[in-house]
Amino acid sequence: MGTVRALHRYPVKSMLGERLTSAAITERGLGGDRVAAVLDETGAVGSAKHPRKWGRLLACRGSLTGGGTVEVELPDGTVQRAGDPDLDKRLTELLGRRVFLSDTPPGEGGTLERAVPEYPGGVADSVRETASADATGALITSGQVAPGTFFDFGALHLVTTSTLDRLRAAHPAGDFDPRRFRPNLVIDTPGEPGFVEDTWIGSDLRVGEAVLRPVLPTPRCVVPTFAHDDLPPDPGIMRTVAREHRVPVLDLGRLSCVGVYLEVVTPGTVRAGDPVTRVPRP
Repeated sequence: MGTVRALHRYPVKSMLGERLTSAAITERGLGGDRVAAVLDETGAVGSAKHPRKWGRLLACRGSLTGGGTVEVELPDGTVQRAGDPDLDKRLTELLGRRVFLSDTPPGEGGTLERAVPEYPGGVADSVRETASADATGALITSGQVAPGTFFDFGALHLVTTSTLDRLRAAHPAGDFDPRRFRPNLVIDTPGEPGFVEDTWIGSDLRVGEAVLRPVLPTPRCVVPTFAHDDLPPDPGIMRTVAREHRVPVLDLGRLSCVGVYLEVVTPGTVRAGDPVTRVPRP
């Protein structure tokens, strides 16, 4: 079926992350992924899905030390550790209002705000109807992070090279680097058609020592269109996705999707280069 080309984790929600050669997959997902987030005094969880309010988080990079401590590299290259009061001060200055880094998800699920994209399938029609303008002037909708976590929905996200190649063919001027889509797993699938991962939904996949189950196509927000590290902004990225791959998701209608969410069936270590194979369901 394929092999693991790359592994990524994002220790701080909506910040740039780090590429790994191996990772422990736990029942919660990839070890060290989204273990912290930036929150404000209203209880909102920092997400670049609301770019006017939180977009500057993508100018920062989160990483983990060998001892598991979160570090943040700020836009000027300064690196500070979680728990340093100066880090909260610097993040407050960056975002223009009081914020703080937290490793404790809100008890009842923190508020997660999303700007409403202009492209088709960027949000369910029923959700779009509930949108309203906030103080930034952006049209937004509000939901919650998954209980007890900083995840939007699934704890693991996968995308294949076949899908990225298919989108690249439809928009040759665009750079469909997988980093735009913030996957945990990039699977090399030579010779497979675009969006092949959709056909894996409901199957069990052995990936290294872990067994994972794709459960849902991943709806995409505006984040892939933004600048990521050395990647320039490109609004054509999501316009292409909206044109090429809008599929039914739960009861939300046809949404613009790239990749799939997965649940963990059997934890284990995954390494770059590991094969991906189907496992018969019991």
